[in-house]
Amino acid sequence: MMVVLMKKWIFDNFLFNPMKFNKPQRPFRVFAILISISLCFSSSYAQQGIKAEKLFEQQCSACHNFKIDGIGPQLGGLAELRDNAYVLGMITDAQVLIDKGNPRSLSLKKKFGTTMPSFSHLSEKERKLLAEYILAQPAPPSFSSKYGKAIENPIPKKIELSDLVLNLELFTTIPPSGDERHATRIALMNVHPVSKESYIADLRGKLYRLKGKTPEQYLDVASYFPDFIDKPGLATGFGGFTFHPEFAENGLLYTTHTEAPGSAPADFNYSDSIKVTVQWVLSEWKVKDESTVPVEARPRELFRIDMVTGMHGVQEIAFNPLATKGEEDYGLLYVALGDGGAVEMGYPFIPHNKNGIWGSLLRIDPTGRNSENGKYGIPETNPFDGSDYRPEVYAIGFRNPHRFTWTQSGKLLVTNIGQKQIESVNLAKPGYDFGWPYREGRYRIDEVGDINEVYPLPANETEGMYNVPVIEIDHDEMGAISTALEYTGKNIPSLKGKYLFTSISQTRQFYVEEKEIQEGHLAEVKEFRVALDGKIVTFNELTKNPGRADLRMGKDAKGEIYFFTKPDGKVYKVVP
Repeated sequence: MMVVLMKKWIFDNFLFNPMKFNKPQRPFRVFAILISISLCFSSSYAQQGIKAEKLFEQQCSACHNFKIDGIGPQLGGLAELRDNAYVLGMITDAQVLIDKGNPRSLSLKKKFGTTMPSFSHLSEKERKLLAEYILAQPAPPSFSSKYGKAIENPIPKKIELSDLVLNLELFTTIPPSGDERHATRIALMNVHPVSKESYIADLRGKLYRLKGKTPEQYLDVASYFPDFIDKPGLATGFGGFTFHPEFAENGLLYTTHTEAPGSAPADFNYSDSIKVTVQWVLSEWKVKDESTVPVEARPRELFRIDMVTGMHGVQEIAFNPLATKGEEDYGLLYVALGDGGAVEMGYPFIPHNKNGIWGSLLRIDPTGRNSENGKYGIPETNPFDGSDYRPEVYAIGFRNPHRFTWTQSGKLLVTNIGQKQIESVNLAKPGYDFGWPYREGRYRIDEVGDINEVYPLPANETEGMYNVPVIEIDHDEMGAISTALEYTGKNIPSLKGKYLFTSISQTRQFYVEEKEIQEGHLAEVKEFRVALDGKIVTFNELTKNPGRADLRMGKDAKGEIYFFTKPDGKVYKVVP
């Protein structure tokens, strides 16, 4: 703004007002012209910088930063490579460099287990702007941890490949919502409590009802919110949905979605000196009439949360399906909230904070009104009264509690996507604390150092300080644990009693015996495979995506299992 005002003063008083000049003043006019030109250039560069930063946020920040490795490598200090063509080539199409045998590209693929998608959909000018912005970022400082030497391989034992092979049948295809590179962003399946039909959410804002095998648009969530965004990708957009157990009487549906920063005042925020990338919003919908689809509905906001990045948001909301009317847990809404990428960005004090809710499993009464903002209720039986942690918190200490589910025996199991070493499943109970950002699984994290490493517990810390997982897998086996479900159907006897889970990036499938999931005990993990038309296949092959199939699972009302993949929108049913 100061630049704009200064330019206006110079233009008005010197450049375009000759009446103000006499002969001795002409040198000042020349000087003014030079200043003006300089200001124009500096303003132009500033605007380019803002555009480049925004491009990076939208296109890159879900996987990269300039401090530490995340889903992809940190990008600070790349100018030292002195190879602009390499950076531009990786942005345009990393697979081309891999196919040509570029040593650095091959090394990155091996290290991170995935290939960066092509960004050829961006204009050449935008790709060059991104490359220049990335190359201008300095190298991050080196870390030395007070916890000594990092553990090189936390879980050296390899996961056993079982003889279990599940037969798939192509069930349906969800309509495309994007381009050929990312046809859909389908990520969650739930069941209607009345009709027992299955519903699937696309992160770009669409909720589909499966009428038989035909997907019908039930609700366009994005159309109701002018500030709705589904960038920078990964988890942003239309996150979760669930129907109230008394939907037949009250017509209430609950959803989460992301909006642009500053769209409205947040109920949960942090210091205004820390950047906000997105806001997550929890909404209650009153569905008026289901006789026609899309349905007519009216949303009501319950609460809004500021997030440091677009990562680790609100991916799962659900009611306890085992609770019956009159029981304490009936009608209470569980909400899984990640740390928003705060720890990766250098703000480890945001999660695990007495005044915040980041990195927690929440439990609220959506029809109550005794919360601080008066829009929802706080159950009296919640474990915290506000003096230790916020009264909405049910369990704490998660990095990214991507999914949670109840087994038939009553266990509430929460999957937690790890930083760089450990993926875990946690048995959650009221008041439990799983330790993030001080723990990743059973190991110590240096929350102010390189959080990509794990360390043995220091002598003054014991395992008992925090609750520990019931399932642990390290990153040489899988990355980013996604859906986890207990099989409760009848069509596949070999799946009886098994708790299945999948991974997003290294697309593999695993299971444990549900009876082995016990507190204080690590269940044995085994891998299973899938077959289509009598041939064993991988979901990477089915999606023609060697790097990332973005695999998820769901169950229908009868407890039968479905797999679905984002890149192509395909939904497969497990059949005998």
